[in-house]
Amino acid sequence: MQGDCNSLGEIKCFQKHKLIIGILTTLSSRQDEIIKTLSDEIGEIDYISPLMDFNYTDYYDSEMGDNIRRVFVSFKNLVDPSKLADIKIHTNYLEKLYSVRVKSDEKHDGEEHRRVNFDPGLLCSSRLILATTKDNVHRVPVRDGIYEEVTLIFRGGRFEALPWTYADYRTEEYEKVFMKIREIYKSGLKAIH
Repeated sequence: MQGDCNSLGEIKCFQKHKLIIGILTTLSSRQDEIIKTLSDEIGEIDYISPLMDFNYTDYYDSEMGDNIRRVFVSFKNLVDPSKLADIKIHTNYLEKLYSVRVKSDEKHDGEEHRRVNFDPGLLCSSRLILATTKDNVHRVPVRDGIYEEVTLIFRGGRFEALPWTYADYRTEEYEKVFMKIREIYKSGLKAIH
């Protein structure tokens, strides 16, 4: 099929994004160790958020226990957004390093429980994308059981939630973190152009 070449879309490389990882954990006393593990495995970290209480849902309580906290880190080197599924697969593996096997009983039968949950995502000037293993109508299957969703969009000088955005990602506390990471991202883009 022939047509006017000028009307065809030109395939271009993706603009690189800022890799962020949200860390949910009950091991707050081991935060430095956990962050060092990420740095050793993935690359240099250029931002660490304050440690924040995580009391938006009890979804993780039965597995992780109570007093769950969250911290976000971002990585200095920008990444090709097509690599997010690979990163999610790798962080799932890293979660096992901090898992514990619960004593066998009728309810748990010796299963492993996470003490750390890594939530990788990509931030750019216009959005925040998260990777997940859970399917839903608004999530796009990428590969090997990994889905991605646009969680926040940047419009009118701020991040806006979408109907499916998690409750914690809607908060002013998180928005301040993402705004800071976005500033670092934009500075990084200027440095490479």
